[in-house]
Amino acid sequence: MSVCLVYFFSFFIFSMVSLLMSLNFMSLDYSVVIEVEMVSVNSCSVVMSLLFDWMSFLFASFVLFISSMVIFYSLEYMEGDLNINRFIMLVAMFVFSMLLLIFSPNLISILLGWDGLGLVSYCLVIYYQNVKSYNAGMITALTNRLGDVAFLMSIAWMLNFGSWNYVYFLDFMNSSVEMSVIVGLMVFAGMTKSAQIPFSSWLPAAMAAPTPVSSLVHSSTLVTAGVYLLIRFNFCMGYWSSIILLFVASLTMFMAGLGASYEYDLKKIIALSTLSQLGLMMSILSMGGYVLAFYHLLTHALFKALLFMCAGAMIHGMGNKQDIRFMGGMIFQMPVTCSFFIICNLSLCGIPFLSGFYSKDLILEVVSMDFLNIYVYVIYFFSTGLTVAYTFRLVYYVIIGDFNFYSFHLISDTGNVMIKGMAGIIFFVVLMGSVLSWTMLSVPYFICLSFLMKMMTVIVVLLGGWFGFELAQLMFGHVSKSMNYIYSTLFFGSMWNMPFLSTFGVNFYLLQGGESIHSSIDQGWSEYLGSQNFYKNLSWYSKFLQIFHENNLKVFLVLTLMWIVFLILMMF
Repeated sequence: MSVCLVYFFSFFIFSMVSLLMSLNFMSLDYSVVIEVEMVSVNSCSVVMSLLFDWMSFLFASFVLFISSMVIFYSLEYMEGDLNINRFIMLVAMFVFSMLLLIFSPNLISILLGWDGLGLVSYCLVIYYQNVKSYNAGMITALTNRLGDVAFLMSIAWMLNFGSWNYVYFLDFMNSSVEMSVIVGLMVFAGMTKSAQIPFSSWLPAAMAAPTPVSSLVHSSTLVTAGVYLLIRFNFCMGYWSSIILLFVASLTMFMAGLGASYEYDLKKIIALSTLSQLGLMMSILSMGGYVLAFYHLLTHALFKALLFMCAGAMIHGMGNKQDIRFMGGMIFQMPVTCSFFIICNLSLCGIPFLSGFYSKDLILEVVSMDFLNIYVYVIYFFSTGLTVAYTFRLVYYVIIGDFNFYSFHLISDTGNVMIKGMAGIIFFVVLMGSVLSWTMLSVPYFICLSFLMKMMTVIVVLLGGWFGFELAQLMFGHVSKSMNYIYSTLFFGSMWNMPFLSTFGVNFYLLQGGESIHSSIDQGWSEYLGSQNFYKNLSWYSKFLQIFHENNLKVFLVLTLMWIVFLILMMF
């Protein structure tokens, strides 16, 4: 407990200091690069570089604040765990890796943070030590490894510039071939870390980790690392990398919304919601709105962290049940937690005037103003409608519907520590959107739209809420049991079969091919023509010679007789 409190207080104090520094740097339009010489051998110096500007300080303050609340929340959530100190140390290592990534202008030191996130996330996903956790940990680690390969290749390409400090080359080398290759590799690395298609399957699988870890991962650390890196590289993104990223991210947003509408696991619904919001950030980033992407990243971090904390409190109260079909009428059992849960869900939907509204509504209106195609416009607004749909479906199952748990239960808001941890974030969920819009957006966005397009966001939100309510009633009552409905549920609910493709699709055909090669070549023609054939021939020759060795006297006498006959014939 003492370790938890030490980390809680230190992270909280540092987050407040970092926030003040960010506001100071923002008002002065100021940035500092500090280079610290770590070691110098024969005039070759190893230098550690740190970049301090308003963006890095602001993001670090959010990471530290959410981490402090999550650690405080873990005091009660992980109570009774024999290894709670190890858990807290792992979370602290996770946060330090993220901070190293945030403050680094150098690809080598970013790689340390990047790989630190991947390694510690593996340790946290397999924390409960069962088969499901091990499988989830492997798919998480191996998918992130793909991005690490791209990262290492981009480090090799940076040798063309003579330095790994990418911030020095963003402006005047952005049209070079080398920088376009580096940005392409960075886009690939960001897609793996932020779970864009086709690397999406690890994100719901990582829900095997303890809920406080999920709260931290999905709000401000692991999945946002890719978005933050691409925000830094935004000035160098070329036409094709932007177009590909826009298409993939918009498709991810749509796929995650559909998947969440058919899911029954509480944590997986919120995880798919994160995936949808990551697609939103990536797509607006690819259109050049890097400030908007960063703005939504921060507001999303607050309400998503609190959503997972509320879900953890519910799971904790229900004896580790995560299926939403067991829940219902929770507002009567856990009124405070459910109030927080509803506020976060409304913020996720973009209901005025919560924090999610300020960033999400602004993004949608900027997309409406942009000169793009009908595909982008339709998929943006349809995905927004799906966000409201799965949110209302979740609220219907958890809060509005009938209570479906055991008759004798002990579900209540008695967890004072967890409630205090959640209460620390709820004020920021309500207020921080407007505060960030006043501070970050020094020049307000001028939105000029027709009345119908301006009202399009509200219309989509209302239609999505209605669709989600109808979908929940349909699935709750099991009205349709036709094969088409079952197949569509299986397809949409399994993220377009991506988990199967990324596991069986990767190893099944290789294993099958290995088995056929083993049976047809190693134990087939290779055996027949190689060692077995050699063995058969040698054994046949040896058996043939053995006949002569065993009958040598007979053979000698026969040959003698033949020789005498030959001589007699020659005499005549």
